[in-house]
Amino acid sequence: MDVLKQLFEQHFHLPAERVQPLQGQLGGSGRTIVRLSGGAFTAIGILYAVREENVAFLEFSRHFRRYGLPVPEIYAEDLAQNAYIEEDLGDTTLFDFLGKHRSGDIIAPQAVEAYRSAVAVLPRFQVEAGRDLNYKVCYPRASFDRQSIAWDLNYFKYYFLRLAGIPFSEQALEQDFTRLTKFLLSASHDYFLYRDFQSRNVMLRGGQPFFVDYQGGRKGALQYDIASLLFDGKADLPPELRQQLLDHYLDCLANYIPLDRAAFMEHYYAYVYVRILQALGAYGFRGFYERKAHFLQSVPYALKNLRWLAHHVQLPVALPALMDALQAMMASEKLQGLASSAEGLTVRIFSFSFHREMPADESGNGGGFVFDARSLPNPGREERFRQFTGKDAPVIDYLKQQESVHQYFANVLSLVDASVAAYQARGFKNLMVSFGCTGGQHRSVFLAEQLAKHLRTVSGVEVVVRHIEQEKLGR
Repeated sequence: MDVLKQLFEQHFHLPAERVQPLQGQLGGSGRTIVRLSGGAFTAIGILYAVREENVAFLEFSRHFRRYGLPVPEIYAEDLAQNAYIEEDLGDTTLFDFLGKHRSGDIIAPQAVEAYRSAVAVLPRFQVEAGRDLNYKVCYPRASFDRQSIAWDLNYFKYYFLRLAGIPFSEQALEQDFTRLTKFLLSASHDYFLYRDFQSRNVMLRGGQPFFVDYQGGRKGALQYDIASLLFDGKADLPPELRQQLLDHYLDCLANYIPLDRAAFMEHYYAYVYVRILQALGAYGFRGFYERKAHFLQSVPYALKNLRWLAHHVQLPVALPALMDALQAMMASEKLQGLASSAEGLTVRIFSFSFHREMPADESGNGGGFVFDARSLPNPGREERFRQFTGKDAPVIDYLKQQESVHQYFANVLSLVDASVAAYQARGFKNLMVSFGCTGGQHRSVFLAEQLAKHLRTVSGVEVVVRHIEQEKLGR
């Protein structure tokens, strides 16, 4: 971390007083990501050993900013030590925002608008900024070409189909892959392909979208990126909203190129398929091969999308062996078991201030637990903690040193764990847990985060966290 601290001080002329690890932003990438802060300044620090990807990200970032695109500013870099620091865009991804503003398939207008805003910017990356991008720095390929597609399809074949125990004919499947690849490459592919344009790579700050994680970008077809966003597994967008957003994207795209919508749609769903297969390969590699079980929680959402495609889409190219394999996946008891787990219990955890209204339960379950943390030692009474929240290291360290906090949290876990087990056994879908304190800044936030961390280790539990008072302050 010393090199990141040095870069921070070099840029801001202040030492980095705090370094906070950030988990989950790029969980499958192997990067080390931290937030550095000193004085009134913060930055995101990245350590990553793949120099070529670092070079691509830095080059692309500076290029996109020259076009006024909303990407992080690069503050300082040391490529010799695989390090750089960039603008801090906050903690709210489009995926997080969607989770906070939906109830099942009912998605609140502000979440729809956030998606519309993200979709509207995409053509600027693909067309406007893509025209004179330096594609020589792309890694590992300069275009989404035959080789790139083969890698993705084989990734799916060997790390998902094979490891999931789905039978297939090697020769017949290869023939289908050849036909699919030829069809994909018959689409115009002279645009910037973001490659991983999905809801976790869109940050929301001040209600506006900012974009990250485009270092795998290369030349390719327009259809791939919008397919990536709209069929983003766990985002689980309803089909009607997907169509509305696709229409909005095409309207925006028509401002940059002469658009033949029928030609675009002829290839669109083939790119939807190849993107889903690529994602399944990643889930299989991380989940089945590396045994990181949480990656498999996304599989049922991919299967749901494949079922929709099977019922609503007829591709203009015959792929019988691939379709047979997909049907076998959808009928697999092993994969259905993953579905049962992923479609389990959602626990919504809130922090709030008792000086305000308590959080409302929008799930229809009718409440849940409300824990009063005002009996615990209050960091807010000490000047040194006033600027921090229960997510910051100084407050976390302070509260973890208090025996009363440990006793309190142990009692909370006893009650919540018992309810979670009972809810799962009875097939219940929603549980709400709220922590209140005086200001909704320190103790309640800390406890909510600690409970979320604990429950994320429980199989079949989806965790959603909201800090009511901090949201009002834009934190």
